[in-house]
Amino acid sequence: MAVTDFFAGEIATELLKMLISITRKACLCKPSAEQLLHTINELLPIINEIKYSGVELPAIRQHQLDTISRALHDGYELAGKVLNSSRWNVYKNLQLSRKMDKVEKKISRFLQGPLQAHVLADVHHLMFDSNERFDRIEGSNRRLEQRLGSMIIDGGGDRWWAEEPMKIDDDELFELVKVGMELGKRKVKDMILDRDDLVVIGINGIGGSGKTTLAREICRDDDVRSYYNNKILFLTVSQSPNVEQLRQRIRDFLSECIIGYNNWNTVTPTLVVLDDVWSEPVLKQLILKVPGCKTLVVSRMKFSSLVLNSTYELELLREEDAISLFCHTAFGRTSIPPGADVDLIKQVVEKCKGLPLALKVIGAALRDQPEKYWEGAKKRLSRAIPICDSHETELLNRMKLSIDYLSEKVRNCFLDLGSFPEDKKIPLDILINIWTELHDIDEEEAFAILVELSNKNLLTLVNDSRAGDKYSSCYDISVSQHDVLRDLAIHMSSSLESVNQRKRMLMARREDGIPKEWQRNTETPFLARIVSIHTGEMREMDWSKMEFPKAEVLILNFDSTDYFLPHFIENMPKLRALVLINYSTKTAELHNLSVLGTLGNLRSLWLEKVTIPQLPTKAILPLANLHKISLLLCKINLHDQSEVDLSHLFPRLTELTMDHCIDMTILPSSICQVKTLKILNITNCESLEELPFDFGKLIFLQILRVYACPKLKMLPFGIKNLIWLEHIDISQCVNLHCLNEEIGACLSLKEIDMRECPQIKRLPKSLTVLRSLARVICDEELSWQWKELEQVLPGLCVQVAEQYFDLDWLTE
Repeated sequence: MAVTDFFAGEIATELLKMLISITRKACLCKPSAEQLLHTINELLPIINEIKYSGVELPAIRQHQLDTISRALHDGYELAGKVLNSSRWNVYKNLQLSRKMDKVEKKISRFLQGPLQAHVLADVHHLMFDSNERFDRIEGSNRRLEQRLGSMIIDGGGDRWWAEEPMKIDDDELFELVKVGMELGKRKVKDMILDRDDLVVIGINGIGGSGKTTLAREICRDDDVRSYYNNKILFLTVSQSPNVEQLRQRIRDFLSECIIGYNNWNTVTPTLVVLDDVWSEPVLKQLILKVPGCKTLVVSRMKFSSLVLNSTYELELLREEDAISLFCHTAFGRTSIPPGADVDLIKQVVEKCKGLPLALKVIGAALRDQPEKYWEGAKKRLSRAIPICDSHETELLNRMKLSIDYLSEKVRNCFLDLGSFPEDKKIPLDILINIWTELHDIDEEEAFAILVELSNKNLLTLVNDSRAGDKYSSCYDISVSQHDVLRDLAIHMSSSLESVNQRKRMLMARREDGIPKEWQRNTETPFLARIVSIHTGEMREMDWSKMEFPKAEVLILNFDSTDYFLPHFIENMPKLRALVLINYSTKTAELHNLSVLGTLGNLRSLWLEKVTIPQLPTKAILPLANLHKISLLLCKINLHDQSEVDLSHLFPRLTELTMDHCIDMTILPSSICQVKTLKILNITNCESLEELPFDFGKLIFLQILRVYACPKLKMLPFGIKNLIWLEHIDISQCVNLHCLNEEIGACLSLKEIDMRECPQIKRLPKSLTVLRSLARVICDEELSWQWKELEQVLPGLCVQVAEQYFDLDWLTE
């Protein structure tokens, strides 16, 4: 009996302790809720500012921010329930407490994990932006010194120009024309700040007139930012918008602004800017009537007064401002140079009709040209008789002058740019692939053409800080283009009457299916060398039967989570480059992959934001001429891939890129079978933990990039077999703890890039035998060890990467 009482007493005591613990946890529920509310109110405005700053984010970062935003919303609602719950309802409070623990852990995981990767990425971009700005300032100072010291304007002979002509960018363009836009800025500011009766305001003007520049300057204005407390959302709509996605972004922005203001009963001033709107029905769907919210609509179109409360029509530049902008582009100064033909310059400027973009492009085309060239240009501009009453059509005909004077090869490369959707950055690697296949040029000449087009203001280069090095990748550079220049490329490519005879078949905007003009002519083969299609979801029945006997490049742009590859690919015997880009927010399932087995001449394959299934080896014949595969933002099915003989499927594959494949934890070992590989890029794969143990089978590998893989802890031991390896990039692998001792066997190694690798503390002794090593890029902490090796390796140059913040906190 005593024993029974003893155990019963012990059990009762334990139960009492448990009850006290539960009660204490329930009682602490409300203070925890108050603390959670405080944390959310601090975090949510910051997340909101990042998401809606007007900066286009990569899809993965946008997804992560959306996820944490939802978690913060859930936490906000949960904390409200806790504060409203009765303190005596212990069971309910215990449940709420457990939910709060989950929310806090979710937020904590984000702060300690992805957020640190975001910081690294942002610092990387800031480094590039800062370098670019300082380079620009340094270049401007250098040019100014040269002008002050040796300004020579030659008025005699066949040529007249200002020495060292300056390149103009969008910021400088606005500085030059802002006097002409000041009136418009003041009027639009009055509408969005002082007129409570105006809720939807428009900025209207033809393409290239500076509408977007004006809208961005208004958003940057101190008075506007102060009035709206930085709650400004800038969205580009374009001709082919994903309306539901845009609506969701606006809804999220407005709801977070209200929560961030911390008072549901207070009207929160917010501004939504919708740029490049083409359709009134689309515009109506994007206008959300929320108290305190104003919408600024930027468009070439004049929308009805039923939609817009007021519209400012952007005026073109006055003669004085137009001459200043033109002279800045053509001569590197803001006035007509002495000794120049004033009348001729004014006549050319007059033909540009005061349009900033036309002045910029035509001025660049005439830069450094002889006077007779200018006379011919003036006559050609004068003959640009409009096809219709549209000023914009006349503008395209006039701007065509700058393209006509390009060499045939450069002109064709410019026209190829019309193959890509508007308002999207074009990866340079795609352009290089297309140009090398279509125009019989090598990569170096293609890059030179790119620079020439950039210097003539026909495109804009957006490059990474790595770009320009011998071993830099074309993935580090992208290209953007004003939509009027894109329209010009499409206008010139579509000038022939018969669609079957065109060299380029391009879709100006996204459509539900194949254009009717194409469908009406399917009985006759299409002779285009490049075909670009932009649609939404496509099923098997949505494709028409077409033949493309001369097509060498096929670009499939789509916005869908399901996509059926067209059967007419089988009728493209000369196809050499295939590009599939999914612009949806989610990855797409591809169907009819077996059609790729018919492409015996295919040399380049680019897949973006699609799911890569297990390869149907029996259905796909070996792609004997495929040299390059690029997989970006793809989900890769790793199950049973080791059984696939990739060396049989791709017997000549020399370059493989896998970028932002975030679900990939290990590189498929089947890749090591492809012994023909010379370049392997595994970049920004945040889940990658290891490389295959038989990595050393890639004996002909020359370039290895595994940068920005934060979970990778070590390189494979098989690296010692890579005797032809010349370049290795392990930068931003923040958990890589060492360079393998085996790296000393890579006797051909010429360059190592290991910036931002804080875990690597010591260098292997085997490095002393790398007599070919010529360049190392590293952080300051390791630089002294490398500089000691300079005595043993006399040809070695150690470059210290600029450090903008301390990475020691990553080790915690």
